[in-house]
Amino acid sequence: MKTRITELFSIQHPIMQGGMHYVGFAELAAAVSNAGGLGTITALTQKTPKDLANEIARCKDMTDKPIAVNVTFLPTVNAPDYPAIIKTIIDGGVQIVETAGRNPVQVMPYLKEAGIKVIHKCTSVRHSLKAQEIGCDAVSVDGFECGGHPGEDDIPNMILLPRAADELEIPFVASGGQADGRSLVASLSMGADGINLGTRFIATKEAPVHQNVKDAIVAASELDTRLVMRPLRNTERVLTNTAVERVLETERAKGTELQFEDIMNEVAGVYPRVMQDGEMDAGAWSCGMVAGLIHDIPTCQELIDRIMSDANEIITDRLAAFSRD
Repeated sequence: MKTRITELFSIQHPIMQGGMHYVGFAELAAAVSNAGGLGTITALTQKTPKDLANEIARCKDMTDKPIAVNVTFLPTVNAPDYPAIIKTIIDGGVQIVETAGRNPVQVMPYLKEAGIKVIHKCTSVRHSLKAQEIGCDAVSVDGFECGGHPGEDDIPNMILLPRAADELEIPFVASGGQADGRSLVASLSMGADGINLGTRFIATKEAPVHQNVKDAIVAASELDTRLVMRPLRNTERVLTNTAVERVLETERAKGTELQFEDIMNEVAGVYPRVMQDGEMDAGAWSCGMVAGLIHDIPTCQELIDRIMSDANEIITDRLAAFSRD
């Protein structure tokens, strides 16, 4: 299947693995790329730029296919060493960068000079248009269903994707609620050029996370996510657990007086305990509503092959049947 995204990134299938904290390691990125998609290493999971360089090299030892690196620009006083991270990506020969968080305009000249393609994660049409304006090659349009940060507009993909298609000239992938061939066909029908999977790729054999995490996703339904940090306008969709319910109770009790420090223990620095140690109640961790569509733990190759096979069957059989006399 050829789309503007497969041609832009020189990949076989219009399927991307988004950057995920303490999930986007070399093993998963290489497995996705080897299966014909675009695998992504998460830069900020690595403790130092040198560690990131080693992770990029390790991934390139596992695949000769294109890979991406995710760089999330955080609104923090003690910011990561972004110049060193960008230099590491350029020196490592990475050809695709997924940016997220704040506007990446400050790093665009360096990435473009190095010939790197940039796809920016956006939760609204206005942010997508801004990404296009500053020179991004593509955007990942993130609907309200998504795990992680869905923004503050609460627009689901059934509306957001066609709106993006109406306004954008650059290609975009649909992110949030993406799980299978139905997701791909639906997203393509609404104007997207591919799909970005996050939660679905956590529940794969190659994802380097604790088995408890994968089992929790498989066991969850579409009703088992919660939105935390809404009062702070830093909304995050997470899988519910005892820590998450404590956060919500604190938010209700504090109301407009809520400070980040009131919930910090449940939402900051918990990913190693969850993803690596399998402590499922250690704190809040990102998970999409798409968990309700995840029922197994395949290899990345099996998952991508199944998505493409099911998508082609839907297009050639089910949808084609509606147009027959």
